[in-house]
Amino acid sequence: MKKAENADQLLGRIENLRKKMTTVALLEGFTSPESVRISQELDELLNMYDIQVKKYKKL
Repeated sequence: MKKAENADQLLGRIENLRKKMTTVALLEGFTSPESVRISQELDELLNMYDIQVKKYKKL
């Protein structure tokens, strides 16, 4: 992840990765190594987004 991404930037990356994951899963299968890799990357971004949102709510 880039150093100081904000929640909006993360949402953009999340949406792009979701689209990519859907395409790959439909073409290669939901359990293909590439689908799993993208899914794991997406999980990481979603966790980062959750952290950003929680930080903002504490302010």
